[in-house]
Formats: sequence, C-alpha cells, structure tokens
Amino acid sequence: MGGQACVFYGAAEFSRDSDFVILAEPENLERLKAALHHLQAEPIAVPDFNESYLHRGHAVHFRCRHPECSGLRVDVMSVMRGVDSFPALWERRTTLELSDGTHCHQLSVPDLVKAKKTQRDKDWPMIRRLVEANFFEHQMNPTPEHIDFWLRELRTPELLIQLASQYPKAADECRKTRRLLSWAVEGDFTALEHALREEETAERNEDREYWLPLKKELEALRRLRVQSNGI
Repeated sequence: MGGQACVFYGAAEFSRDSDFVILAEPENLERLKAALHHLQAEPIAVPDFNESYLHRGHAVHFRCRHPECSGLRVDVMSVMRGVDSFPALWERRTTLELSDGTHCHQLSVPDLVKAKKTQRDKDWPMIRRLVEANFFEHQMNPTPEHIDFWLRELRTPELLIQLASQYPKAADECRKTRRLLSWAVEGDFTALEHALREEETAERNEDREYWLPLKKELEALRRLRVQSNGI
C-alpha cells in the first residue's frame, strides 16, 4: 500500500520500507504474527501490535532482523482516512505474479492515490506521478472508469484541460463534486493551478485533523511506556 506499490506502478524508483494494509481479524492476525516471527521482526515504536489499535487507525511498526532482510522496516495498518474497508480494497486489488509464481497484491491505483492524501510533503508529488503514469499507460484506449478517475484525481493542469476538452460530458458530471474542473472546462490554466494548490491544502488539513486524537493517544502510550520502564 506504500512506496513498494508506487514502484510497481512506475511512480517511484525505490522505497526504503514495506507498508501493508491488512484485514485486522484474529485468524488473519495470527498468520501475520507467524510471518513477522519468521522475519525476526521486532516492534520499534508505540502502539503495540494489537487489534484494537489497528481498528482505530494506528500504524504498527516493525524492524526485521532476518539476515535476508536485515534492517527492513515493515509498517501495517487496517484503517486509513478516506479509504474504503479492507474487503472493498481486496476486491479491487492489482496482483503481480513473480517469476517463482508468488503473487503480490497491491492496492489499486485509485485506492493508492486516496491512501497517499496525507499531510506529508513527499506524498503529493507521488500522487501526481501515480495518476500521470496511469493516464499515459491507458490514454489511447481508456475506459469510462479511467476517464472518471483521471478527472477526479489528476493534479496536472495541462492534462486536466486536455481531458475536459476531450470528454466534456464526463467533465461536466465530475465537476459537480470536484469544482475546480470548471477552470479546466474554461481552459484557465492559472486559476486551475491555484485551485489545485487549495485542494491539496484542504486535504492536508483534513489529515492533520484526523490524526490529532490518534497522536494524543500515541503520546500517552509513550509516556506510559517510559514510566513502566523506570526511565
């Protein structure tokens, strides 16, 4: 669900860790614990690996010690802001088959874009590259779903203006929920560029608000851990 998926989709060259969205149910968590044990993965921060924390939207962080992946960080989540539940994500997944027959399941591009709408600076250039890569891959033979996705998520003014001109009915429908498309329909590059910056700022602010109570809970957990360790 993170940088590794972006690499797969051609929007990044490398990633230093592996991020996973998981189904946080007892049987599945036991399988995950077995995999982490095999990787010799140790928790490196709060919160603890606990189903309740995952359901509340926290990420749980591990560092692997197995010789074949020593130092690799693994982060797991189950709930993300603005992103559908795991069963819906699984239904829409993209699957990559490796040369040895192993299947690697990725978030679909639209779901990955939603997951990347955070307050972090590094995520917004990635969103732009993800949607652009999808556009250039499918622009010669797009489905209605592709066109709808591009109109709702592209962050490149030139491409939005091009799409609004090519698909005016779809653009008119999409601008009911993404109002900045009105500037794309009018071909106003400057106004559209400004509106995209405002859209990004609004998403960043929503993410900050979402994380405020979760951060307070993490701070309380850190204080409790320090006190229990007698430091």
